[in-house]
Amino acid sequence: MMMYRIEKMDVKNLITFIHVAEKNSFTKAARALGYSQSTVSFQIKQLETELNAQLFERINHTIALTERGRDVLKYAHQISKLTQELEQGMQAEQEVSGHFRLAVPDSLCDSLLEEGFADFRSRYPGITLKIIATGTEEMFRLIDHNEADAILTLDNHIYHAEYVIVREEQVGMHFVAASGHPLSGRESVSVRELVQEPFVLTEKGMSYRRLMDEQLAAMSLEIRPVLEVGGTRIICALAEQGVGISYLPDYVTAKRVREGRLAYIHVQDFEIEIWKQLLYHKDKWVSPQMESVINYCIQREFGEKVQ
Repeated sequence: MMMYRIEKMDVKNLITFIHVAEKNSFTKAARALGYSQSTVSFQIKQLETELNAQLFERINHTIALTERGRDVLKYAHQISKLTQELEQGMQAEQEVSGHFRLAVPDSLCDSLLEEGFADFRSRYPGITLKIIATGTEEMFRLIDHNEADAILTLDNHIYHAEYVIVREEQVGMHFVAASGHPLSGRESVSVRELVQEPFVLTEKGMSYRRLMDEQLAAMSLEIRPVLEVGGTRIICALAEQGVGISYLPDYVTAKRVREGRLAYIHVQDFEIEIWKQLLYHKDKWVSPQMESVINYCIQREFGEKVQ
C-alpha cells in the first residue's frame, strides 16, 4: 500500500499528470492544456515531490509510467471525477433561483432560521424565502389557494389525500415553569390545581394552544393567561423569571431544562398528541427552488441528511 502525504496536493497537478500519462508526452499534454512545456514539467516534478515517488521513467526522449505512476493514475482519475462532480453540483446549486413561501407556526421560526440559514443562503443565493407565521387552519387555506408553497404544521396528526406529507414526527409537550417553582418539584400535579396558577401562553387558537384549550374544555376547565404572545423565546424568558407557567414543545424548552433554568411540571391525566408535519398540495409542481427549501427543512426540523 502506498503511503503519501497529500494534504497540500494541487488538483491541477493531478490533471496535468493525467494528460501526460494518457498522451505519453509532455509536449502534447502542454499543447492540450494550453501550458508551456516548462510549466508541465514543473507540475509533474512538484507532484512527484509531494508523493515522494517517481511517476515516469524518462528514456531517450520518451516517457513511460512507473509502477507507482500507474497506481497514482487510478487515484488521479477518481479524484478528477469527484472534482468535476463537485463543481457541477455547486454550479447547479448556484443556478437554482426563485421565490418560495413557507407557512410555519411561530414556535418553529427560531429553530428553522436561527442556525443553518446562512449556509443555505450561501449555497442558494438565487432563492428568496418568505416565512408566514400563522395558525394551522390559515396554513391550509394558504396552500389550498396557492398562497403558500408548503407548510410546516405543529398540530394533531393530519392526513388528507389532497396533501403530500414529506416528513412527520411526533413532538413531546410539557407544562414548564421556573426552576424552583413549587409545582415543579412534585411527582404529579392535578389539572385542577394547575389551572389556578398564572400562565403565559401562545395566542388562543394557535396549534398546540388550541388543542390544550380543547382538552381543558372537555374537563370543564379553562386557563386565563396573564399574557398571550407569539414568540416562544419571550415566553421562555418570562417563565424563567417566574411570571407564569407555560405549555410548550420540548424542542423549545429542552436546553433550558437541561441548564436548570426551567423545569417540567408532571400533570396527571393530561396528554396531547402533537405532530410536526411538512406538507404541500398534491397539485403543486416541485420546482428546483422548492426542492432545495424542502431539503433544508428536512435537515433542520427532522434531523435528516439529504443528498
